[in-house]
Amino acid sequence: MKILFIHQNFPGQFKHLAPELAARGHDVRCITLRVNEEGSWKGVKLYPYKIGRKPAQGLHPWLVDFETKVLRAEACFAAARRLRDQEGYTPDVIVAHPGWGEPMFLRDLWPTARIGLYSELYYALSETDTDFDPEFPKANMETDSIRLRLKNLNNMMHRQAVDLCISPTRYQASTFPPEYQDIISVIHDGIDTDVVRPNPEAQLSLPDGSVLTCEDEVITFVNRNLEPYRGYHVFMRALPELLKRRPNAQVLIVGGDSVSYGSAAPKGQTWKQIFIDEVRGQIPTPNWERVHFLGKVPYDQFLAMLQLSRAHVYLTYPFVLSWSLLEAMAIGAPIVASDTSPVAEVIKHGETGRLFPFFEGAQMVEEICAVLEDPDLRAGMAAASRAFAVKHYDLQARCLPQQLAWIDRLFEMQPGALRS
Repeated sequence: MKILFIHQNFPGQFKHLAPELAARGHDVRCITLRVNEEGSWKGVKLYPYKIGRKPAQGLHPWLVDFETKVLRAEACFAAARRLRDQEGYTPDVIVAHPGWGEPMFLRDLWPTARIGLYSELYYALSETDTDFDPEFPKANMETDSIRLRLKNLNNMMHRQAVDLCISPTRYQASTFPPEYQDIISVIHDGIDTDVVRPNPEAQLSLPDGSVLTCEDEVITFVNRNLEPYRGYHVFMRALPELLKRRPNAQVLIVGGDSVSYGSAAPKGQTWKQIFIDEVRGQIPTPNWERVHFLGKVPYDQFLAMLQLSRAHVYLTYPFVLSWSLLEAMAIGAPIVASDTSPVAEVIKHGETGRLFPFFEGAQMVEEICAVLEDPDLRAGMAAASRAFAVKHYDLQARCLPQQLAWIDRLFEMQPGALRS
C-alpha cells in the first residue's frame, strides 16, 4: 500500500501510526513544512514544501484565516505535483491533518486516492470555547459569529474531498455537524503506557539545584503555553490560598510564554507575566519561592515530574483535550480537573479524579487539599486513572490496532463512496 501523510509539523498526531505502517512494509511518505530537504524518519520518506506566495495586502479581515490555508494548500499541491510528475507517484491512501489547509486540493491531483482526515475540531458558536469565558469576551459577538462561520470554510472545503475521518475524543467528534458523524471514527492517538507509567524512584532536579522525590508534596500544572484557554488564570489566582494552606508544597508549572489557542496577550505582554503580576503581591516571598516555572521541559523530565505529582491540576475550556492529561492518568498522578466537557469524558468525579467548576478557584483549592491530605484517596484515584488510561488509551493494545484497522477500511473503500 502506498500511503501519503500530510502534516505541517509531522509527525504530530501520526507519530505512532506512520512509522508502524512503514515497519509493516508499506511505502509511506510525507509532505511537510517541517523539513527543508528530502530525507527520512523511521522509515517514512519526507518531502518538503515551501510557501512561495505572501499574503495579500488589504484583504478583508474575515478572509485572512482562509487565505493562509489556501496558501499552504497551494504550496502542498505544488510539492505533491512534483512528486507525481518526477517519480510517477500516486498514493492509494492520503492521511492528513486539514487544520492548516494543506490537503485541500489533493483530490484534484489524485482523484483515485482514498483520503482520510484527522478531524480535530469544528468551530461552533456556542457550547464550545467561543463563548465560554466571560472575562475575555469577543469584541463584537455578532460579527464574530460571521468570522467563525467563515473559519469553517476550511472544514467545508475538505468535506468535499474526504472519505473517512478520525477524531481523538467523543467530544471533539461531536463538534462536527451531522453530515460528518457517519464518517468519523473516534480513535485516540494513543499513550505508550509501558513508558508512561508510575515510578516510585523518580527524581527531578530543579533549576535552583534542589532535587524533588516522591517524599515531597508536589503539585503540578502543565500547559503547552500558559494561557487562559487552559485555565492558567484560574490556577494562578488560586495560588495565594493554596500555598498558604499547603506550607510544604512545591508547585511545578510547565509551559511556554507564547499562545497556542487563544488571543495574544495585550500590549505585547505575556499571559504568564500578566497573572504573575496580578497575584505576586498576595504571596509572601517564602511561599513564592516554592513556585517553580520550568518553561518547556524535555519529555523525560516531564514524565519524572508527573511521577512525583501528588496532585496534577488540569483545566481547559470546552476544546481539544490535551495529551498531558491522559499521560498524567497513565502515570497514576492524582488528577484535579475542571468539569468541562472534554475532561468529563475521561475523569469521573471521585473515581478517576476530582472535578470542580472551571471558574471556581476556591473549590479547586479544596479539591487539591482533600487529595493531598488523604493518602488512601490519592492511591485509589491513581490506580483507577491508570487502569482507565490503559484500558481505553493504551497505544499497543487498543489505539494503534484501531488506527491500522481504520487505514485498512479506508484502503478498501471505493474512492469518494461516502462523500456528498
